[in-house]
Amino acid sequence: MKELKLEFRIDKENHKILVEKEFAAPLDIVWSAWTRAETLDKWWGPKPWKAKTKEMQFRKGGSWLYAMQGPEGEEHFSKAEFQEVIPEQRFVSVDYFCDENGKINEDFGKSKWIVEFEPAGAHTLVKIETVYDSEEIMEQMLNMGFQEGFAAGLLQLDDYLEPN
Repeated sequence: MKELKLEFRIDKENHKILVEKEFAAPLDIVWSAWTRAETLDKWWGPKPWKAKTKEMQFRKGGSWLYAMQGPEGEEHFSKAEFQEVIPEQRFVSVDYFCDENGKINEDFGKSKWIVEFEPAGAHTLVKIETVYDSEEIMEQMLNMGFQEGFAAGLLQLDDYLEPN
């Protein structure tokens, strides 16, 4: 099997992280994996951590409240508020760390995620642009292991999408 594209670019000047990832699955399957709680819980985040959805309304004005659960049972909550949803093309969300009720943790700021899906033959290319409030907040996220953790999650999605 050919190596699937996974590319990270850091744009410090505009405090953005740009990711492109190719998946060996058709667009409708990849879209579903990114937009359904039961599927996100299977691949989002690096092992041994795993996502556990508390609430999900995937629509404009909806949100995804979830916990990252660690191997010792610790939980760190995050929330994504969906600003735009164009089925099987793109979604835009504002994401932040929060408590279990969705109240923002101001220590980490917010990020805007623009996630776009493009058919690429039998594959799908997903382009993710994450824009932070400042370069300092972006650096804080990178220092917390964002690049390694997000890449690990994307590779887990490869495994999930692999035909049995």
